[in-house]
Amino acid sequence: MADHKFVKPKHFNCNLVVIGAGSAGLVSAYIAAAVKAKVTLIEKNKMGGDCLNTGCVPSKALLRSAKFLSHVKRAKEFGFKSANAEFDFADIMQRVQRVIKTIEPHDSVARYTKLGVECITGEARITSPWSVEVNGQALTTRSIIIAAGARPFVPPIPGIDEVGYYTSDNIWDLRELPKRLVILGGGPIGCELAQAFARFGSEVSQVEMLPRIMSREDADISEMVTQRFHSEGINVLTDHKAKQFIKENGRKIMICEHQGKDVHIEFDEVLVAVGRKANTEGYGLQEIGVAISQRGTIATNRYLQTNYPSIYACGDVAGPYQFTHTAAHQAWYCAVNALFGVKKFKADYSVIPWATFTEPEVARVGLNELEAKEQGVDYEVTTYGIDDLDRAIAEEEAHGLVKILTQPGKDRILGATIVGEHAGDLIAEYVAAMRHNLGLNKLLGTIHIYPTLAEANKFAAGAWKKAHAPESLLRWVERFHDWRRG
Repeated sequence: MADHKFVKPKHFNCNLVVIGAGSAGLVSAYIAAAVKAKVTLIEKNKMGGDCLNTGCVPSKALLRSAKFLSHVKRAKEFGFKSANAEFDFADIMQRVQRVIKTIEPHDSVARYTKLGVECITGEARITSPWSVEVNGQALTTRSIIIAAGARPFVPPIPGIDEVGYYTSDNIWDLRELPKRLVILGGGPIGCELAQAFARFGSEVSQVEMLPRIMSREDADISEMVTQRFHSEGINVLTDHKAKQFIKENGRKIMICEHQGKDVHIEFDEVLVAVGRKANTEGYGLQEIGVAISQRGTIATNRYLQTNYPSIYACGDVAGPYQFTHTAAHQAWYCAVNALFGVKKFKADYSVIPWATFTEPEVARVGLNELEAKEQGVDYEVTTYGIDDLDRAIAEEEAHGLVKILTQPGKDRILGATIVGEHAGDLIAEYVAAMRHNLGLNKLLGTIHIYPTLAEANKFAAGAWKKAHAPESLLRWVERFHDWRRG
């Protein structure tokens, strides 16, 4: 749609209006204020968005408590005859809220106001490419950044409303541990919460319609997590498609299709974790004609502009990744392009890392084997088993691996996957290496502290080097040493 349908103001109240105060919106507003632009940030709900209030922060707080409990149960591995931990699930969830409250000031109105951002609580409505209404006030602005986020997608399965369900938005309202919990979805959110609730004592059934959980990872990687889940008592039901929810004599039952037959699963509560849907409705996009992609996100170009050059979008509402760190990454491009525009920068997705915080953690950057094959990219694979690592053995965490894809015959890194303790931290070395074009030879030549888990990265590089040893040179060197011995 062309801009000529709207009249561009001669003067503007703001340089930038940002809609949504999650990760993408906060970073956009922060950058604008830092370069002395007049910026207004509008949020209809809570500052910090999903990440602070219903996503990353509460889930990691819950996982930490669950991990402590898992260590208590493993007391004998650490040399103790026995250990016990008494807890009330309500206290665990109260701790989660305390963690949110402690981090809340980082994303607060007070902090951003002090930084120079005008913060408005209210529902924004875009009325033209240069104007936004909020609380009856009309703002004119040179540019708009939409950072409206996403919400849990709830599939229209018959009976789901009648039995009631939780999502990642409201699971934090629970104060009583469900005896039997069904988790619908085998992605990162479903996996993390399945393990957490199982460790607290829920009988967890994880239902996934695909052949395996964590389907974006290589089959051997998802199998490692699946085996750990089995060992912790999680009933992993892959290739199960949810068909219907029913109530029968006061019992809640989920009916799934598996290999052409119906499977009945009785439960007390169900958590729906099958993906997220971009928030593209209710604030004027359809009315002014902002284009929506086939994925249901706001369509943008490489500069993160919509079909209106003055309107940008970033974070979950734009995709293609739904991570807090990619939202912040995109926000930089949005803010700089929107505020200056003399030279625009294309968003760079070449080195995007992520992690699933199960135990073992799974972290990845770049290509895995699955994606390399899909894209027709030639590669070599090098693996190092963390079960051989001294620090991992000392920590009683001798499991997992480092798996690296390289260009055939060269040390250039195409991608890396790490499975194991603190994988999300360890992957950073490969992110830096790929971002700055450092090959495995450079990693091998870097001193790593002994004994640390990070040595796994060096040993993986060493495994690559050993597999690419110059055999003809080594034979010559062997003859040289024979000669020197006389």
